[in-house]
Amino acid sequence: MELGQRLKEYRSASGMTQEELAEKMYVSRQTISSWENDKSYPDIHSLLMLSDLFGVTLDTFVKGDIEIMKEKVDQTDIRNFKRESNIFGVLVVLCVVSPLLLFKGLGIPGLLIWAVLFCVMLFFGIRLEKVKKEQDIHTYREIVAFMSGVKLDGIEKAREEGKRYYQKIILCLISGIAALIVSMIILAVL
Repeated sequence: MELGQRLKEYRSASGMTQEELAEKMYVSRQTISSWENDKSYPDIHSLLMLSDLFGVTLDTFVKGDIEIMKEKVDQTDIRNFKRESNIFGVLVVLCVVSPLLLFKGLGIPGLLIWAVLFCVMLFFGIRLEKVKKEQDIHTYREIVAFMSGVKLDGIEKAREEGKRYYQKIILCLISGIAALIVSMIILAVL
């Protein structure tokens, strides 16, 4: 981030030491050093005080850092989405494969273990749906673009929105067929 460098420049131009600035900001000298070396970032109250102290607008003071912060947030969102997607995928596979094994091996306690596993899977599914809603991603292409850090332009987005209804119908059919197959396997084994 560039804020640390700008803070150091403004502080030097005003003839203040880190200790003097820290005293005016009601923080420690180590905090000022941490801000100048980009190890931490001042909170909004401190940013307002600094811009007022140096006689510059807040926009001028933090210019450039806002875009960098947005990119970092976007990358964090993408990493979290990928991690939670992987966890959800593993849990789905476990929930499909494990009920018979757990029931045959442990009986009723095995089904309780499966129920807990199922609840955890639902938790991650709900979290993923929340992110998808926040980011307005629904189709496979939109999800892949989001995970790649790419934004679809207006025309591509409109095309994908048109596909959403067809994909929901197909998803329902596939889910129904999968449920039928799993229930047939369960009946055959019992």
